[in-house]
Amino acid sequence: MSDIFISYARSTEAEAEKVAEALRAKGYGVWRDDELPAHRTYADVIDERLKSAKAVVVLWSAEAAKSQWVRAEADAARQKGILVQASLDGTAPPIPFNQIQCADLKGWDGNPSAPGWKKVEGSVAALAGDAESDEKPAAKKARERSICVLPFANMSGEPEQEYFSDGISEDITTDLSNISTLSVVARNTAFTFKGNAVDVGQVARKLGVSHVLEGSVRKAGTRVRITAQLIDGATGDHLWAERYDRDLTDIFAIQDEISKAIVAALKLKLLPEEKKAIEQRGTTSAEAYQLYLMARNYWVTGNWGDVRQLELVIRVCQRALEIDPNYGRAWGLLAIVQSILFYTFSVGNDDGLAAAERALSLDSNIAEAYCVRARSSHEMGELDKADEALTQALKLGPDSWEVNREAARIYYFQRRLNEAVRHYEKAVELDENDYHSWGMLASAYEALGNRDGLLHAAKMVVTRSERVIAQDPTNAAALGTGASGLAILGERDRFDEWVERALLLSPDNQIMRYNFACAIAVYFKDKDRSLDLLEPVFEWQPSNMLRNIVTDPDLDGLRGEPRFEKMLETARRRMLADGIAPPIPTAT
Repeated sequence: MSDIFISYARSTEAEAEKVAEALRAKGYGVWRDDELPAHRTYADVIDERLKSAKAVVVLWSAEAAKSQWVRAEADAARQKGILVQASLDGTAPPIPFNQIQCADLKGWDGNPSAPGWKKVEGSVAALAGDAESDEKPAAKKARERSICVLPFANMSGEPEQEYFSDGISEDITTDLSNISTLSVVARNTAFTFKGNAVDVGQVARKLGVSHVLEGSVRKAGTRVRITAQLIDGATGDHLWAERYDRDLTDIFAIQDEISKAIVAALKLKLLPEEKKAIEQRGTTSAEAYQLYLMARNYWVTGNWGDVRQLELVIRVCQRALEIDPNYGRAWGLLAIVQSILFYTFSVGNDDGLAAAERALSLDSNIAEAYCVRARSSHEMGELDKADEALTQALKLGPDSWEVNREAARIYYFQRRLNEAVRHYEKAVELDENDYHSWGMLASAYEALGNRDGLLHAAKMVVTRSERVIAQDPTNAAALGTGASGLAILGERDRFDEWVERALLLSPDNQIMRYNFACAIAVYFKDKDRSLDLLEPVFEWQPSNMLRNIVTDPDLDGLRGEPRFEKMLETARRRMLADGIAPPIPTAT
């Protein structure tokens, strides 16, 4: 295990990485939560790392001081007597941590002679020893068993084939993550290097891993060529390299061979269940597998709110399932997209629950299927069942973008805002195109009184929305979500312009109207305009939206307004008349 555990708030990730790099340069084994293995639950790994750490470096900031996770980690370290504190922005540690010395790292540029850094370094050395001369063999051995799988390069000459090379990279990452004696860098971290010319040694040092796997994929017709090489991060030596020229139908065998070759090169021993997990593909059809990778690519790279994209994912999944009706992963993806179309956009007549149950009957480890169970239970007001399903989803997919988004959404509308923030932060980290989660983060930060987080989220949602709009000026969802960021930043003229464009492109999008109403109510205090926008939302489908309206903190400023309460009561009565469960009460 690593000597040093670093605790920090998500908004200070760059500063945390700078601290981690400086400590690694001194020879310490350093761990922070960007290195969570895909096959382990978040809470279990955090607990394990805290227990094994010799020192816990807590980086305080305005956001960190409000984070229940950072406080809990700091408290565990304080009780063990291994707490080292530093402030990144001048924020003093909260009670009771203010009784312990705190180094000043405000504006620290990495200078090893800076007084604040010398204080941190001295405290770490006192607790963990001189890493350069006193590292235990066990710690060295642990770091020998860590790897980053870089995204395999698409050599097909066709950008649309990128989904295939990305899918192979992800599957090999997942295979290796099933090995208990090997630490694997998460997919989202590895993919930050995609498309860049990288120095493998620098990658290894940055991520604190001993080995790096890189490769390329060339697919042409029914043939595929895959090259892979395992590199020692310290020396740059190739420990193993191979080229595979095969029929496309051999793709599963190639992946198995690569994973097993890495196991052999690193001299790892597999448990029987680990060997079985590596060989488990879910389908024997290479064609169904390719279609699933294509659907998955449309899903993770598409723009949130684009119904056409969601319908395309469903069609491709359905085609994969025509080829192999027992392909659990395809059923799981189909289920979550059907659920979102049905509940969020009121499109179609299938809530995804049947597909989710089919997925779980084939493979009980499909995390996305539990998300659909959670969504269905939440919509029915069965909160205990929703929590139970979410817990299982997070256990199986702690680094899944879908799982973190769904957990965050449900927690948000249960007014469990700190938990919602944690998972929305994870979602935007996992997908750099996810502008929608930044918009939800802004709302959660606002409700929690986190002004710094709110402004940062507002800037990010505008930036990411602008990127999408530049690629597709007709994307009303991006315009609508970006408008909420402009409202937070007080840019009323641009806000009104984006709202007008969005409603012109998508006049029947009631969810977008709802979001505009929220932004106007919170940031411009224009109650009449907000209620004008909400009125058709109430009339549209109260059975779907009413729970959100009842619990959404953005609408707290309208509660008690006669017009709002009248619309709310009319919608409640309509639900009861239609035999629909009443909305969950406002959480406190």
